[in-house]
Amino acid sequence: MSTSEIDRQWTTRLRRRVEGKLPPEKLLPDTQPTYVSSWIYVFGIATLSSLGVVIGTGCILALRGPQWWHGSAYGHFINSMHLWSVEIFFFAMVVHLWGKFAMAAWRGGRALTWMTGVVTFLVSIGAGFTGYVSQSNFDSQWISTQAKDGINATGAGAYFNVLNLGQMLMWHIVLLPLGAIVLTGMHVLMVRIKGVVPPFEEGAEVAE
Repeated sequence: MSTSEIDRQWTTRLRRRVEGKLPPEKLLPDTQPTYVSSWIYVFGIATLSSLGVVIGTGCILALRGPQWWHGSAYGHFINSMHLWSVEIFFFAMVVHLWGKFAMAAWRGGRALTWMTGVVTFLVSIGAGFTGYVSQSNFDSQWISTQAKDGINATGAGAYFNVLNLGQMLMWHIVLLPLGAIVLTGMHVLMVRIKGVVPPFEEGAEVAE
């Protein structure tokens, strides 16, 4: 195969485009600007770390099932780790989100980076809600029965039945976590591509 034929292949064009957008020194940088030494980025890393714990403990719970985490001390411990990692995840994400909002993190062509973070937050709310109604206890029954009227009033109840345990469980352990993981990966990659937003210059105005 000639060089010109290789250059015309879609795999060659895609590889070169990826290498141009995300070279190794951007994907795994050795250094970061001094302004990255900020607590707001610590909360971003805390969000990623807690998401890892959420996924790990969720996989263990999915392997053993609800009777195990209700009736076993070890299962209850894993279930508690899952719950509290979710709490840390949301706390850290909200602080990171509002901090980046105050920093106008969409500057410099970073609007898509900002939007993936916002959409990840919205998807995570859905994942948290379906988790609460999938506990298979009185708490989940109370939450689902209180939520159904509001959801039905929007018309979404025709597709999203909170009283259907099987449907809520599948949303919680498959669809919404998959969406959150993909969006988080996109968010991190776009941060690598565009770089961390620099601080405001003294006297500078935010462009509308």
